[in-house]
Amino acid sequence: MKQNSSIKFRLSVMNFLEFAIWGSYLTCIGNYLGANGLGSQISYFYAIQGVVSIFMPAIIGVLADKLIQPQRLLGLCHLLAALFMGGAWIYGFNEHGPLDFSVIFSLYTLSVAFFMPTIALANTVAFSILKKNGLDTIKDFPPIRVLGTVGFIVAMWFVNGFYVYDGVWGYALSNPLGESSSFDPRFQYTVNQLAVCAILGLLLAIYAFTLPACQLAAKNTAKTSSLAEVLGLDAFKLFKRRKMAIFFIFSMLLGVSLQITNGYATPFISSFRAEPEFIDSFAANNATLLTSLSQISEACCILMIPFCLKRFGIKNVMLMAMVAWVLRFGFFGLGSPAMPGVILFILSMIVYGVAFDFFNVSGALFVERETDAKIQASAQGLFMLMTNGIGATAGMLVAGAVVNNFCHYEGDFMVGDWKTTWLIFAGYALVVTILFLLIFRENKKPSISESQASEIEGEGASGFIADNN
Repeated sequence: MKQNSSIKFRLSVMNFLEFAIWGSYLTCIGNYLGANGLGSQISYFYAIQGVVSIFMPAIIGVLADKLIQPQRLLGLCHLLAALFMGGAWIYGFNEHGPLDFSVIFSLYTLSVAFFMPTIALANTVAFSILKKNGLDTIKDFPPIRVLGTVGFIVAMWFVNGFYVYDGVWGYALSNPLGESSSFDPRFQYTVNQLAVCAILGLLLAIYAFTLPACQLAAKNTAKTSSLAEVLGLDAFKLFKRRKMAIFFIFSMLLGVSLQITNGYATPFISSFRAEPEFIDSFAANNATLLTSLSQISEACCILMIPFCLKRFGIKNVMLMAMVAWVLRFGFFGLGSPAMPGVILFILSMIVYGVAFDFFNVSGALFVERETDAKIQASAQGLFMLMTNGIGATAGMLVAGAVVNNFCHYEGDFMVGDWKTTWLIFAGYALVVTILFLLIFRENKKPSISESQASEIEGEGASGFIADNN
């Protein structure tokens, strides 16, 4: 019993650090880029995460299955990701003028290329160690995985603004040294967020090498898998079925929405600081802290999924997610940092949990129910490819074009017609919702049993909380 508690604690620390790394920059790097001459290129920094997610997880997954023990590969990937992110921090720290896009983008791309596969790899390590110690993954993994969301939130709060001044620790809701100071302890606006990411990455790299060994998959000498099977490409034959083709197409269309607020929520909220009436408002000065409510909502919404699936069915739960995306964007377009507009900002953060979790979890269940056991893993990979890969990448590139058309940087702030921008995104989500309602047909059979509900609750908490913050 004592050993099992120790194992779960160690895996909890691993998950905490895994997502703290991501949370240190994912929602606030746009603030730093925009203030340093790259406001019109923000979308590329988020789109590249989708690009590398198309092929890097498959490559790293094959290595973890066949060649390198997963915990060692996890440590190696984090080491490389941290070194490249550290390089981006060194460049940004020493560059006192506008940033050179090619330099910082190249270093950032190499970092996320090695980081993105670690999200799935950390799950592989946890599952392997839990099973090796006779623990129940469905029962014991969700509390471990929730610590990942906690790590993401804590990192966001930290970069929002901690400081030490005259030997006293404090939390910076505004710059305690004055807005004209060259050092801003609110890392959400500075290159220091990348240093936090690199330091956390190095810590996890070292920590991963201390984890218990994970076994490699046994070699099957009876059958030689084709290259298509190894890479999961055999799942593409599901497109021959009309219902599955429609589902995957809508997964891609909804995936367009996934990274938009990650990329532009904090620059948008922070932009209100350029207006005299909002310059001292709490929300405008603490955009990263405010957006952390979205991650808190995710953790809470996971608990609602089993009940909603049993009560309303998969299609209706997916529709709830789509409607939530409409509200997510719409509340941004109509809100403001001051009362009563800030209430709409808070509501936007709350509905994000429904928007993100409900489609990812119910979509994964739909794929599991509708596909043969032999290709379920590949089918789940295809689902993630359509949403987090193709959809999210295309969405960020298009969103970047829309934002740049209506908004532009003046000094440190991206100003312009943000209201129209967000309402365009809301309109897109509404069209997708209506089309899904009219076109998609669900089988008329029981949506989910008691046992399945318990299982998907575990899957939701374990696999879908922060993968596409």
